[in-house]
Amino acid sequence: MRLNLTRVDRELPLPAYATAGSVAFDVYARTETTVAPKTVALIPTNLIVQVPEGYAFLLCSRSSTPVKKGLLTPHGFGIVDQDFCGPNDELRAQVYNFTDAPITVARGERIAQALLVPIAKCDLQETEVATAASRGGFGSTGR
Repeated sequence: MRLNLTRVDRELPLPAYATAGSVAFDVYARTETTVAPKTVALIPTNLIVQVPEGYAFLLCSRSSTPVKKGLLTPHGFGIVDQDFCGPNDELRAQVYNFTDAPITVARGERIAQALLVPIAKCDLQETEVATAASRGGFGSTGR
């Protein structure tokens, strides 16, 4: 499968899978960005992607980023739609600095990872009444 992408700055490396078993590839910060304590920032990733039909593109935190940098992806991961691929649609990694100090992400630093996942669209059908029995409260799978 081919993923068409454009680098905003061609001086930065083209993303690549690190090993034969990697399911995601690392994404680099295009600019140096300082994230103030307890705030959210958007870090330009240098990529514009054309997501193939039938797929979603996920931009996720690297597993080492919270430990090494003190940064988290606030909502877990970013979902990139198939029609977000125009000339000004550079992907940006959303990060939250959970520390009490400013955190600087250097230009060219690996700040996220990305992968393609197959999706299935469904026909949404509203019903008058939910027919299944309620199972409990938020996050509850038992009694």
